[in-house]
Amino acid sequence: MTTSQTPTTDGFGLPVSLISSLPTDDLVDEVEQQFSWTTAIFHRKRIVPPDPDAIATRRSVFDDPDLAPHYWPKKEYENLHRFDPTARWTYREEKALVRKLDWKIMIMATIGFSALNLDRSNINQANSDSFLQDLGLTTDDFNLGNTVFLLAFLCAELPSQLVSKRVGPDRWIPTQICLWSFVSLSQFWLTDFYTKTELPMRLALFWMSLNFCGIVASFLAYGTLHMDGVAGAAGWRWLFMIEGILTLLIGFFSFFNMPPSPTQTKTWFRPNGWFTEREEIVIVNRVLRDDPSKGDMHNREGLTLRRLWTAVCDYDLWPIYILGLMFGIPNTPPATYLTLLLTDIGFDTFNTNLLTIPYQALGIVTMFLITLVSEFVNERSIVSMIEDVWTLPFLVALYALPSNPNPWIFFAVVTGLLSYPYTHAIQVAWCSRNAGAVASRTVNASLYNMFVQASGIISAQIYVASEAPRYQRGNMILIIICIVNICILYPGTKAYYIWRNRQRAKIWDAMTTEERVHYLSTTKDVANRRLDFRFAH
Repeated sequence: MTTSQTPTTDGFGLPVSLISSLPTDDLVDEVEQQFSWTTAIFHRKRIVPPDPDAIATRRSVFDDPDLAPHYWPKKEYENLHRFDPTARWTYREEKALVRKLDWKIMIMATIGFSALNLDRSNINQANSDSFLQDLGLTTDDFNLGNTVFLLAFLCAELPSQLVSKRVGPDRWIPTQICLWSFVSLSQFWLTDFYTKTELPMRLALFWMSLNFCGIVASFLAYGTLHMDGVAGAAGWRWLFMIEGILTLLIGFFSFFNMPPSPTQTKTWFRPNGWFTEREEIVIVNRVLRDDPSKGDMHNREGLTLRRLWTAVCDYDLWPIYILGLMFGIPNTPPATYLTLLLTDIGFDTFNTNLLTIPYQALGIVTMFLITLVSEFVNERSIVSMIEDVWTLPFLVALYALPSNPNPWIFFAVVTGLLSYPYTHAIQVAWCSRNAGAVASRTVNASLYNMFVQASGIISAQIYVASEAPRYQRGNMILIIICIVNICILYPGTKAYYIWRNRQRAKIWDAMTTEERVHYLSTTKDVANRRLDFRFAH
C-alpha cells in the first residue's frame, strides 16, 4: 500500500478533505469472521437477498479522511482516472457487471488455460499407446523426462512473472500459449477485475477447466490414436500434432481478447471497448475498496531487485509454500501413471482413454463444492486439508489390493482416489490474499507455483520401474506423506497465522487513532508487514 504520497485530490479532482463531509451511512459494512465449526453447523442464518436497488458499495479505508491518504493509488496506476471514492452502485448494477466480467474475462482465461493443459497432458494419453515402446523408453526414463520438464518449468516461473509485470500479462500470456508454455499468470491478471471474495470461485472455475480439458483430450485421444499408421505415423504422433495446432490457434486468438486492464479495453479492432465509463468506475472502485494495495503499481511497471528480495524473504508466506510443495504429492503419481496402470491391468488403448473421463468429471464437481464450502465458512487451512483427507483412505485401499486385483475394482479405487476435491485454487487465492500488495503478490504467486512444480519433481521419483505394476513401496510413501499433511502441516499453518494475527492485534488495538495515523504516515512497512494487516487462515 502507498505510504509515500498524500494526495490532495482524487482522480476526479475532488479534495480528499471533502471526503469527511460526504455521507457514508449508505455503505455496506462487511465484517469478516474467522471460521468456527460451531457457528457454521449450529448457528446458520437464513440468507436474505438484498434489495437489488440498494447501495452495494462496501465501506473501506477510503471513507476515513485520516486513513484514506495512506492507501491512495499511485499516480502511475493505470486506472486512476476512474478512481472515485464517492462512487456508489447498486446490487443490480454489480450483479450485471460481474456476469459481464465472467463472460468477457473468465471465459478467455479458462480457454487459454485449457489450451495449455491440452498440450501438457497429452503425454498421458500417448502412454496408453505405444509411445514408450516406440522410443525405446522405460517408465524410469518417463520419470526422468517429467523431472526435466518440471525443473525447466520451475526455473522459468519467476523470470516469466517478472517479464509479465514489465510487458503486461495481456501480451505475455498469449505469447506463452503460442510458445507452449503456461498461463498461470492468468491468475494474476484476474485480480484486476475481481474482489478477493469473488476470486477463489473464479480460480476454481479456472482450474475446473483443466478437468474439462482432460475430458475433451480423452475423446480426442480416442479418435486420433485410431489414426495409427496413417501416412506412416504412429497414433501418438498425430495426437501431438493435432493438439499442438489447436493450442497455437487459441494462443493467436488470445492476443486480441486479453485487455491490459478494465479501463484499457478499447483498441483498433475493438473501438467501443467492452465497458462503459460507468462500468469502468464500478469495476475499478469495487476492486480498490476490496484491496487498496492493487493501486500500488502500474500493470507494466517492473519489479525492482529490492522489492523482489523483500518478497522472497517474506517468511510469513513460507508455510503456504510448504503446503504447495506437499499437498499434491499423494495423488500425483497415480494420476500421472493412470493410463499405464490401466493398460498394465488389462484394458486396451482406446478403453483406457475413455476410462480416464469419470474421475475428471467427478473432480469438477468436488472442486466446485470444496470451493463453495471454503467461501461459505470463510476458512482455508482446514478446508484445503480435505483433499488429503479424501485421498488417504483410497491410498490405503490401493495398497491393500491383492497382487492381481479385479480390473474393475482397481479402476473403481483409482477413480475414487483421483476424484478428490482439488484445493489448489483455494491455496492460490490464499497466497495472493496473504501477500497483501501487487508487487509482492506477483513474486509470491510465482514462488508458490515453483513449490507446486517442485512437488511434481518429487512425485516423479516415487513410482519406479522395479516395483511395477503395483508400486507398493511407492504407495506406502504416499500414505505417509498424506498423514504428515493432515496431522502436521495444515494444522501447523493455521496455528501459525492465528499466532501472528494475535501478535499484531495486541499492538494495533492498543494504539490510539492519532498513533495509528502517525504509524501509517511514517512506517516503511509494506503489504503484509504492516501492523494493520491480518493473515487469512
